[in-house]
Amino acid sequence: MIIEIADFTVRPGTEDEFAAAFREARPLLAATPGFLGARMTRGIESPSRFVLLVEWENVEAHTDGFRNSDRYPRWRELIGPFFAGDPHVEHAVEVPASA
Repeated sequence: MIIEIADFTVRPGTEDEFAAAFREARPLLAATPGFLGARMTRGIESPSRFVLLVEWENVEAHTDGFRNSDRYPRWRELIGPFFAGDPHVEHAVEVPASA
């Protein structure tokens, strides 16, 4: 399993609209083979900052399965208008708590 970490800053004053757009767009992620789960967080000190954490079976499920799908343009259409800049997206693996 890998975790996609997407860091978004949205235009101030549009935070609630962005959160609603994400709720509408989330099923587009969930419909992707290899999708395992997702959660969106919102900053307390920086309320215009959101971090999306998506669990995928592998990187390709995200990069090929979602980004190259017909669902991705709709995803960007729903959430993209709220961005204050380009999102920062990385992939990570979990570090085991014990060896």
